[in-house]
Amino acid sequence: MDFEAGEIVALVGENGAGKSTLMNVLSGLYTPDSGEILIEGQPTRFRSPRDAIAREIGMVHQHFMLIPPLTVAENVVLGLEPRKRGLLDLTAARNAVQKTCQRFGFSLPVDARIEDLTVGSQQKVEIIKVLYRGARVLILDEPTAVLTPQECDDLFAVMRELAASGHTIILISHKLREVLAVAARIYVMRRGKLVAQVQGSASNERELAALMVGDARPSPSIGSAKRDRGELLLEIEDLHVLGAQEIPALRGLSLRIFASEVVGIAGVDGNGQRELAEAIAGLRPWTSGSIRFRGEQLRNPSPGELRHRGLAHVPEDRLSRAIIAPMTVEENIALGRDREPPFARKGLIDFAGRRERASRLLKEFDVRPPDAQARIGLLSGGNQQKVVLARELDLAPRLLVVVQPTRGLDISAVRAVHERLLLARERGAGVLLISLDLDEVLSLSDRIYAIFEGRITGELGRAEFDEKRIGRLMMGAERERPPRAPSANA
Repeated sequence: MDFEAGEIVALVGENGAGKSTLMNVLSGLYTPDSGEILIEGQPTRFRSPRDAIAREIGMVHQHFMLIPPLTVAENVVLGLEPRKRGLLDLTAARNAVQKTCQRFGFSLPVDARIEDLTVGSQQKVEIIKVLYRGARVLILDEPTAVLTPQECDDLFAVMRELAASGHTIILISHKLREVLAVAARIYVMRRGKLVAQVQGSASNERELAALMVGDARPSPSIGSAKRDRGELLLEIEDLHVLGAQEIPALRGLSLRIFASEVVGIAGVDGNGQRELAEAIAGLRPWTSGSIRFRGEQLRNPSPGELRHRGLAHVPEDRLSRAIIAPMTVEENIALGRDREPPFARKGLIDFAGRRERASRLLKEFDVRPPDAQARIGLLSGGNQQKVVLARELDLAPRLLVVVQPTRGLDISAVRAVHERLLLARERGAGVLLISLDLDEVLSLSDRIYAIFEGRITGELGRAEFDEKRIGRLMMGAERERPPRAPSANA
């Protein structure tokens, strides 16, 4: 591959294609076994990220590496602090960071704490960090994963301005539409090899998908047809829930979910989505308000009680909340059901029944490898997610609560997860989809609730979907009256 000054180049491929490994080599985190890196024609070898920074290469990681209690200026200069008589010179630090921001056209409050900034502003802080260190090559890893549409537009404007000033931008992303919007050239990787180089202006999502996975089928969408909904499954009224450090996370939230529909929650991370899912799933108590499930008032029930009533839950963090990595796939599928058929008989584990059910589900959900005795921790993230979905959907739930179901998954795994969620809806289940990927929410949802600071700011039916408006609702810049869902037959 080659990267020229003043251009935006994208790198796409499935999970495991080698994108992150290659960029970790380029940023000094990994040392290559063979081959060459040439900078301005001169062979270069990095032994650490410090070496890469010295050669003006910086990487902005998907998960921000910022210290929340520190200010913008303190985070930017960390490790390269200006000193006076051996002591940290905060005034010089502020001035240096302010000068860097002005030079590149960034508007950032250098004295504000990171924890008080929006996600979009934190993204800019990460970019300023590498620019402050003199980077001319910027590697951006999934930079729009947690941004609103407006913040994405702002980021793309920044990228174009940096490229115009002579910087090189390398963009790693699974969002093909965004890649096509900003990249002049696109490299496609598959299984550790470069398989194609295309011009952004001459390609499309379907072609890129085919190059990445050998299959051009797009991820499914529910389409625009009006659908009949079933019974009212979940009714939440004026719900108040405390989050970390006893700080209010939900502040009078109300919503409804019917059978045979997908309801999406659109919001910037940290606005109460996690607490909402955990309250519904019985993992977090609420201080006031009410939740009615299938017409029955709930009073802080246990997760086990809710599962028996027909609720299934796919949590945000599968590694810590959904699977037990050292156990086998078969054992993970049986979790929570080890006292009921076909996993048990007459109070004893039914090993044959458990194995048969696990094997059937692995085949049905196309889990690779289809080995029920394999340790689930050795499977890829996409296949782990398929196992979790298989277990939860095997309950034949009336209501399925899924949080970030495709985060970090490649295009084929994303498509498989989406197909399963839509199939659950077709079979009469209600699906609550909580995702930071607005494209995913727009693609799958029959209705969308926007959430900001623990409150619902708006409700939109499919005919009303508009990215810009949803973005304003997500940022609290526009509010509707507290939403009331229409009747099941409306």
